[in-house]
Amino acid sequence: MSPDLALQKALLARLATAADVTALVPAANMVDGFGIPQRFPSIVLGEGQVVREPLTLEARHRRIYATAHIWTKSAPTARAIAGAVTAAVEGLPFSNLEGGHHAISAVVSSTRFLRDPDGETAHGVLTVDCLMEVAP
Repeated sequence: MSPDLALQKALLARLATAADVTALVPAANMVDGFGIPQRFPSIVLGEGQVVREPLTLEARHRRIYATAHIWTKSAPTARAIAGAVTAAVEGLPFSNLEGGHHAISAVVSSTRFLRDPDGETAHGVLTVDCLMEVAP
């Protein structure tokens, strides 16, 4: 399994079981997808990027960037959800990733908030930055 897919699955599982996150967004509204969701509030895991990190001669390290989109009808709620997501991502290390990969660190490296042109929808975009040692 690719390291970015392993991280995405682990992120969805972590968010769906984090009480502070599910108090704001039902687990059923957390999906891997794209576009504006049909249900609000929602968290949509979307874009990703894998960058080789030449830390050792084995060349088994990758920097994985995963994007999470928060969709709500309230800007303050989007900020509250972003805070809960950040705490869930950074609170515990990711262990036992599928495919035998090992997450060394995971942080939310950036968060930005946008207002949708419809004048009603609030949108938060978080980037999760994970340094990972990939399985051989």
